[in-house]
Amino acid sequence: MSKKDKDQTMEDPQVKDEVIDNEVTPQTEELTVEEQLNEDLAKEKDKFMRLFAEFENYKKRTTKERIDLFKTASEDLMIAMLPVLDDFERALLHIEDDKEAEELRKGVLLIYNKLLSTLEKKGLAKIEINKGDTFNADDHEAITQIPAPTDDLKGKIIDVIEKGYKLGDKVIRFPKVVIGQ
Repeated sequence: MSKKDKDQTMEDPQVKDEVIDNEVTPQTEELTVEEQLNEDLAKEKDKFMRLFAEFENYKKRTTKERIDLFKTASEDLMIAMLPVLDDFERALLHIEDDKEAEELRKGVLLIYNKLLSTLEKKGLAKIEINKGDTFNADDHEAITQIPAPTDDLKGKIIDVIEKGYKLGDKVIRFPKVVIGQ
């Protein structure tokens, strides 16, 4: 091809395409029927494996949601029962002061123990804290601060106002405490 022909082909896009098509001749071979079927099979296998994995994830997710639903249903009931437990504990404290009401105390104590054991069977557990333990904001709820009676009680729990409870591993009510400053 002469220089004049090349210049002409560059200016005319239609001629350029023809020349390029004539000069470049990479032939793409068509896939054979067997190769096409293998490719289709691979695509279908991939599609199947993705669908199977998605279904397995769905099963795991729904199972977990179902277990969580059972736990939260129980949690609502436990939270509603906590004030009843608190009332029983207050009643037992006041009945202890009255020596004449020994039979009444035994009856209230029997009902309280039965209620407590039933709730414990369902997963409720007290959070054990004592006076003098170190205060931790992640584990306790401070109601107020009062001057510490002694220097060793600064930053420590002086009094427990309300007990805390856990349901399984989850804290459903933090213990309410008074701390020394």
